[in-house]
Amino acid sequence: MKYAFIFPGQGSQSLGMGKDFVNNFKVARELLENASDILKINMNNILMDDEEKLNKTEYTQPSIFLVSAMAYYILQQEYDIKPFIAFGHSLGEVSAYCLSGGANFKDSIILTHKRGYFMSKACEGKEVGMMVCIGLSANKLEVICKEAQENNMSVWAANYNIEGQIVLAGIKHDLENISETLKNAGARRTLLLKMNVASHCPLLLDSISPFNELLQNIIKDSEVDIISNATLKLYKTKQDALINLTQQLVQPVLYNKSVLKAIELGVEKFIEFGNGNVLAGLNNKISNIPTISINSTESLKLIG
Repeated sequence: MKYAFIFPGQGSQSLGMGKDFVNNFKVARELLENASDILKINMNNILMDDEEKLNKTEYTQPSIFLVSAMAYYILQQEYDIKPFIAFGHSLGEVSAYCLSGGANFKDSIILTHKRGYFMSKACEGKEVGMMVCIGLSANKLEVICKEAQENNMSVWAANYNIEGQIVLAGIKHDLENISETLKNAGARRTLLLKMNVASHCPLLLDSISPFNELLQNIIKDSEVDIISNATLKLYKTKQDALINLTQQLVQPVLYNKSVLKAIELGVEKFIEFGNGNVLAGLNNKISNIPTISINSTESLKLIG
């Protein structure tokens, strides 16, 4: 069986995430304790009680990575399953690379925390946001964004999730202003998301240099081929990761095409690691290849 291991990004978080793992597995409790010690942050409090912090990017990212790591290590403990390839959605690509041998847990939790911090810092002083657009083709949306940019508006297509569901990033005021144009062009709905950064667009250019410098000191070659969010190319070396993991900060996430690429390469089943089942929901709309979400003790039974 050819498995693709997949990892979610921001937007998958929710209060109480990881609780089932922590209650039932020693490895999850150890990871939670280690993450708190390493970051000098009470991660249990953030996961279970502090929704405000959980939704701040510098805390969101290590929280999502932590729960993905719990799911990953628990699966490895319970089953002898190895991935054929791995990838993720935005932050999920970092999780995929690190958990595929690209970095140890200590360095990975620091990396995801700093990634969130650098992204927040790049957006500091700007009223930024992200907005989902439903029911409009990629071609139509891109034309509208280009016209908006020509009129000095800061809006970009950031996440190509599935056909007809694309997330925009940019200056919040510009996103609000373009909403009516999108609806007039045929969009069924637009909705501003609870985000304090504008991911995968030029507004994050200032985060590239510090993140690249941090990566230089942390990552090594991956043991598994990773599908790049931005280019769809496979990579596993540190040299390629330094390019791909920094450039994806400012380039759109081609999630829909990543799934199709995995299927083209022969993947027969997807396993999602982390909170909820956001990626499984997307995958089910992209293809009929099954996706199992490892998000609870009960979900492990689906592997057998």
